[in-house]
This record gives sequence, structure tokens and C-alpha cells, in this order.
Amino acid sequence: MKTTNKLTMKQFCKKLLLILFLLSIITQVFATPPTFTTKNIKFLSQGDSLAGTIYKPDHISAAVVIIHGSGQEKRMTEFATRLANNGIAVFTYDKRGVGESGGIYAGPEVGTNNVDATNLNLLSMDASAAVDVLSKYLSNKKIPIGLTGGSQAGWIIPLTAEKNKKVKFMTIFSGAIITVKEQLRFQFYTNGNTKFWDTHTEEDARKHTMTDPDRYEFTDVDPMPTLSRLSIPGLWIFGGKDIQVPVNLSIEHLNTLKSKGKRYDYKLFPALGHNTAFSDNKQPVKEMIKWMKNVKTKDK
Repeated sequence: MKTTNKLTMKQFCKKLLLILFLLSIITQVFATPPTFTTKNIKFLSQGDSLAGTIYKPDHISAAVVIIHGSGQEKRMTEFATRLANNGIAVFTYDKRGVGESGGIYAGPEVGTNNVDATNLNLLSMDASAAVDVLSKYLSNKKIPIGLTGGSQAGWIIPLTAEKNKKVKFMTIFSGAIITVKEQLRFQFYTNGNTKFWDTHTEEDARKHTMTDPDRYEFTDVDPMPTLSRLSIPGLWIFGGKDIQVPVNLSIEHLNTLKSKGKRYDYKLFPALGHNTAFSDNKQPVKEMIKWMKNVKTKDK
């Protein structure tokens, strides 16, 4: 009986020590201050007041402005935090007409067209103004500033880079390197079917992408001429199961640009879909961060 009590006491003491040890670790984790500071900013673009947040790490290796996709998107705080924790300074802002930003939002949610040339150009001017803001808050002017974003940002980012010479690189998740109308034809054909690539061939999808009648008429945007004029490096990250962007066609166009001396790279994740930056797989963002920290920039 005494032996049993003695063993029970030893077990209790071990458990108590383990609990105390875990509590000390948790306390240290939550007591550790963030490795970056934040500052809320309001800035003007095309006569409207936009609002965002700058994330400034203690030790900065690169800096980026986050560009939105097509939705009613506010500033991307979780994505910005992840980048800042990896030494990337970030400016993320509420899209015009969303959150604390003024102006008028255009999009299907409110019955307006957000993919025509006029709106994409306006959003690129907002992004250019955001680049100027971030530049002012960087004490070290040698830190390269770039642009990152996904989906619709694939058209906006090159337009912004051409407008603003402070942009030294770009990273794009699931961005189409085809015209907006071609992308819409593909998206309408796949029709949200997550099993699309199990039952369709590349040849079939490409035929519809290039020849289907357009459902909407608007001034189109083709990223190829802009990308041909830029001389900054870029990284595209694609998912092989994407049903919003025809990835293989976009990669072909990217390879055409690369053959002409453009410093454009890409990473393909065969098992991923359209949301390569926000999937459970953390590798795409890791690849982007690694690329940003090692990219060689030069004046445009």
C-alpha cells in the first residue's frame, strides 16, 4: 500500500512539472513582442481617401504592397503579418469603396463591371499611390519595393509597375497571362466544376477559351504588351487544378516572354487550385518569400 502511494505521488509530481514547463513556454510565447510595428495610414488616390496599414519589421529585407483580387476586399492583415514576420515590410489597404477607403467599388456584387480597362487602370493608380506611401516610410531607400497579389491582381500589377518606377519586382499568385475576355471564357466554361480536369483535356479547354462568344462587351486588357515593356523581375505561382485561369496557356505566354530575355520565373503546384496563396499548403508563400529575399533588381 505504501509503495503504491509513493508511485502515485511520483506520477503526480512528474505531471505537475510537465504542466509548469508547458505553462512557462506558453507564457514566453505570448510575452514575446512582435518583430514588427504597424501604423495605420490614410492616403489620397485620384481624389479619394484610401486607408491601410504599414507593417514594418525590425530587420527589412524587401518591401511589398499587396494588391487585391476581384472581390470587396479589405486590407489583408493575416497575409501581411506572415510576410512581416519574415522580414518583409508591407503596405496593405482597403480597396476603394471598401472598409475605411473612400471612392466607389465596382464589381458584380453591386451590379457593375470591375474587369474593364477603365477600372483595372484606376485600381493600378491606387496601387501606385500606395507604393509612394510605402516608399516614404522606409528609412533605407535601398530596400527594393515590389508588388504582390493574386487573381485579378495579375492584370493590375504590371499596369502599376509600368506607372511607378519605384516598383522593382512583382510576385503574382494565379494571375492570368491572357486577356480578360479569354480568362472569362475559360471561367464560364469550367463553371465552378472542381472536377473539371478529370473529364476535360487541355485541347478542349483551350478551344473554348479562344473561340467561345463573349458574354459581356467591354474594353479588354491584354497583359502581354505591358509585360513585354517591363524589365523588372517577376515570379508567378500557379496551381495545376485552377479552374479560373488557364494555367498552361499562361505559362506558354510566360515562356515566350522569357525567351525574349525577360526575367520572369514561375512555380507550378500541380495539386493546387486557384487560391495558391491561401490554401492549406504553405509552400507557395514560402517560395515567394524566398524569391523576394534573393531577387536581383535593377532600374527599369
